[in-house]
Amino acid sequence: MKEGTHFRRTRKTGDSFRIRPGSTALAVLFGCLCMTGCGGGRGGAAHVQEGSATWYGNEFHGRTTASGERFDQNAMTAAHATYPFGTVVRIKNLRNGKTVDVRINDRGPLKRGRIIDLSKGAARKLDMIAAGVVPVRLEVLRWGGRGR
Repeated sequence: MKEGTHFRRTRKTGDSFRIRPGSTALAVLFGCLCMTGCGGGRGGAAHVQEGSATWYGNEFHGRTTASGERFDQNAMTAAHATYPFGTVVRIKNLRNGKTVDVRINDRGPLKRGRIIDLSKGAARKLDMIAAGVVPVRLEVLRWGGRGR
């Protein structure tokens, strides 16, 4: 018998089974990986947020965004507080079900309670120009890697 190997008997049958050293640690590690989705993070399940969205356009058209590129109010872009620049996000207007895919190229929104600021072009696709602020669900489709 190897050193560190233990035998136990089951209560009902009296049969013996062997517990190998390290098997408990492996079982715990396996359980932890299963509970966390085998790593999760940016390679795992999609990141989803719900909250309010607004749009911005005319007064910022042509100005430099936080990413360094020129803001085009007609492009499918958006501002998010934390997502890396270049991240592609699907936005769904929860009032009418319309969706649009946008690329994060700016920082914002600056008002509390809002999760994303959309370009005027993206807002037009969601049919939210008149409303100004609408409830949305956003889902990350592809993470960007160009800074924070």
